[in-house]
Amino acid sequence: MKILVCVKRVPLPGARINVTDDGLEVDAAHLGFTTSPHEECAVEEAIRQKERHGGEVTVLTLGPSEAEEQLRYAASVGADHAVLVETDGAPWDPQRTAAALADVIRELEGGDPFDLVLFGNESADSGGFQVGIRVAVALGRPTVQGVKGIEVSGGVVTVRRAIDAGFEVYELPRPCVLGVREGLNLPRYPTMKGRLASKKLEIRALTTDVDPGGQTRVRLHRPVEAVSETVILGEGPDAAAAVVDVFAELGVL
Repeated sequence: MKILVCVKRVPLPGARINVTDDGLEVDAAHLGFTTSPHEECAVEEAIRQKERHGGEVTVLTLGPSEAEEQLRYAASVGADHAVLVETDGAPWDPQRTAAALADVIRELEGGDPFDLVLFGNESADSGGFQVGIRVAVALGRPTVQGVKGIEVSGGVVTVRRAIDAGFEVYELPRPCVLGVREGLNLPRYPTMKGRLASKKLEIRALTTDVDPGGQTRVRLHRPVEAVSETVILGEGPDAAAAVVDVFAELGVL
């Protein structure tokens, strides 16, 4: 099997995000970066499918040169090839990103399509939920998003998507595009051998000349932080009356 995983370099989840004075960029001066969590599960799933069925895994990212760190991490846990489409670090909207990725994927395939192209369901920073779907449409391939189970048998890919009542099950022909959700699996940690091997991996650099049209960022808005307060009602039996008053205010008595 040939599997491609598209990943994105994002700020560490839970980090305090500051905005530059002009309101157009995230101030990355004191930020750490990682692979978007959904995409970590996509990388893990690609490696598991390779272990079951044989083949190779390629990891692709579009971003600044520093995104090489995320590619080498994917290589340290089992990815075979890495491709960086370097940008100047300026933000790309989902429309332009998807067009560029579709263009690069066609070049990488060269007429021999990837059996699976995996995306995270959404990125941890912008949360647009668009890129994977746009790429699937551009490539003319079936797609399912929100995937939490993947089984490959012959030319059919069976996927599960969680819903309130349980799971929806879909069968797709290969090749196809899937959007993976966190929780599909538990990503492995890299071994020392894997880390050393990843440092020697040659990262293929590609460029794209897609039209830069699409959306234009006007400004970033940082919402006011919600402040929560904890009130201690009391200790032991002395707190009982206060607890009853709280229940009465909530209307549960």
